[in-house]
Amino acid sequence: MSEKKRVLYVCTASHTERVFQPGKYEEMCELFDVTENNGGANWSSEEVAERAGGMDAIVTGWGAPPMTAEVLDAAPDLQIIAHSAGSVHGLVPDEIARDYVLPRDITVFSANGAIAANVAESAVGMLLMTMRHWVHFSNYIHETPHWRSSFYDFNGKFLLGSTVGVVSASKVGRWVIRLLQPWRCEILVFDPYLSDEDAAEMGVERVELNELFERSDHVTVHAPSLPTTDNMIGDEQLSLLRDGGTIVNTSRGSVIDHAALLAHAKSRRIHVCLDVTTPEPLEPTSPFRQLDNVIITPHVSGSGYYGYHLIGDMTVQALVDCFAGNPVDGAVPIERFETIA
Repeated sequence: MSEKKRVLYVCTASHTERVFQPGKYEEMCELFDVTENNGGANWSSEEVAERAGGMDAIVTGWGAPPMTAEVLDAAPDLQIIAHSAGSVHGLVPDEIARDYVLPRDITVFSANGAIAANVAESAVGMLLMTMRHWVHFSNYIHETPHWRSSFYDFNGKFLLGSTVGVVSASKVGRWVIRLLQPWRCEILVFDPYLSDEDAAEMGVERVELNELFERSDHVTVHAPSLPTTDNMIGDEQLSLLRDGGTIVNTSRGSVIDHAALLAHAKSRRIHVCLDVTTPEPLEPTSPFRQLDNVIITPHVSGSGYYGYHLIGDMTVQALVDCFAGNPVDGAVPIERFETIA
């Protein structure tokens, strides 16, 4: 019988309860020789380095410290860093990716594909909620003696049969595209890394950013926060969105120029839903808070039972596949690390 692979599990018990289905964590402990964090607090990078000797894998999560040269030097047999959470940029600094991960061919796994399921569900719900003005109507009925406000367009172009622009065919964007299929939408996608072949396979049309805003009835944003995407959507694009159109952002606030967005929202020409903002949270005096055509949620689109437990499933499968020499679903393409959120 072959010796079990050694796994350093740096996450706390509260993280385990959040992302693992009952029995899935126990399955991981049966498959591998797991060294657990039983202290109830997140370890520092130094504490991880002290325990990393002889490990074949390190499993991290929210609150895990950055991987350092000391950690990687202490673990010469390391095959995979499995992040049971989202972005790995804070976990694996650029210099660690360049000097250790790439030369040693260490797999870096992210469970952001699982979180994408929750965000995509939220994005589609937010599109519907915003374009149909449900929050406005509920508030109107609660706060006034009246029944139906003049806000409503009985012949509005809602989700069914509309043209929806998806900014970025990221993991979330692709989930959104799948969820929109039954709504018989025409789906436009802006993503400079999306090939025509992939677009055709997904049943979408690849377009430039300005064309997406010009042709779309509604837009949902799923671009990463990178120097190249900072304020990528500004006055030029928002001016092209049709009157009565909807824009939803569940990605990062920095992707949209907030000054331009505020100006268009104040004109009441468009309807907006923001789960992410710049700054975050918005100041109590932010004018966005005063506009009834702007819905704001406190960065909660990624939450949800299904996606969280999918994190644990994907993490265990990543370990199994890596140790078996198989492709790892969720492996981060380190060679183009700078383009990843």
